[in-house]
Amino acid sequence: MLLTDSGFWIALGNTRDRHHAAALAAAKRWSGEGFVTTWPVLTEVTHLLVARIGFHSALEFMDSVAQGAVEVPAPPDDATIRAAYLMRRYRDLPMDLADASLVILAEELEEGRILSTDLRDFGGYRWKNTQPFTNLLLPDF
Repeated sequence: MLLTDSGFWIALGNTRDRHHAAALAAAKRWSGEGFVTTWPVLTEVTHLLVARIGFHSALEFMDSVAQGAVEVPAPPDDATIRAAYLMRRYRDLPMDLADASLVILAEELEEGRILSTDLRDFGGYRWKNTQPFTNLLLPDF
């Protein structure tokens, strides 16, 4: 399962996004492995889709989630404690809850491959404190 950040889903759903073609290609290339994300990412994606494109786009996204386009596992019991720790650790970037939730998910799944348009942050974050993320969406940047 590949981790998916908000930027990937927004680019996929917005033909005017500068990363739309890359997101489309990545979705096709990696769909066989399956995608995984978190509830905070879903919240961020739907909010931004409504703001940038409209309600219909956010609803289409949630319909695709409901139909299994992405797995959304329940967070671990200590997720809020871990998120607060990570947000404090990366406060200079700063890290938001959606990004913290993806670091926690990476640790739970022992998976650091991600589809993200956020090169700066996911270039600096480490899961299990030392493991770098590998961005498969924009590998040439």
